Amino acid sequence: MLAETWTIEPLAEALRAFGDEFAVDAVAGDEPVLRVTMRDHGDLAVFLSAAGDQIVVSTLLWPVDEQQDVDAFNRFLLKAQKVVPLSNFAITEVDGRDYYELIGELAAASPIEMVALELRVLADNAISAAGDLRTAFAA
Repeated sequence: MLAETWTIEPLAEALRAFGDEFAVDAVAGDEPVLRVTMRDHGDLAVFLSAAGDQIVVSTLLWPVDEQQDVDAFNRFLLKAQKVVPLSNFAITEVDGRDYYELIGELAAASPIEMVALELRVLADNAISAAGDLRTAFAA
């Protein structure tokens, strides 16, 4: 028997039950997306979508054009993906500008505790990436 999969509305309600840790708001658009404000992580905005068998969480890091030596940094990210456990780097366009993005995925049938853990891990990894990785390539 397969577990029931999450959809956006029940996910929002379940995350709100964690109290002050998460602020959860729907984002207007073509597809249902939640903005989860990570209060314990400096109010970092993490976006969550659920479709089919998968939940995707992501956060923007910094504009690609602000990264010194973009080619070297991109090669480093592809070779050293393991430095950021359970998350993947991507480049996404927002309002005509490319940004580095950090993404995590999990099964849509995951328990809410695992969804909350994925949000926390992604937020921790984003903060580390914005500090350690970006600084390492700033010189």
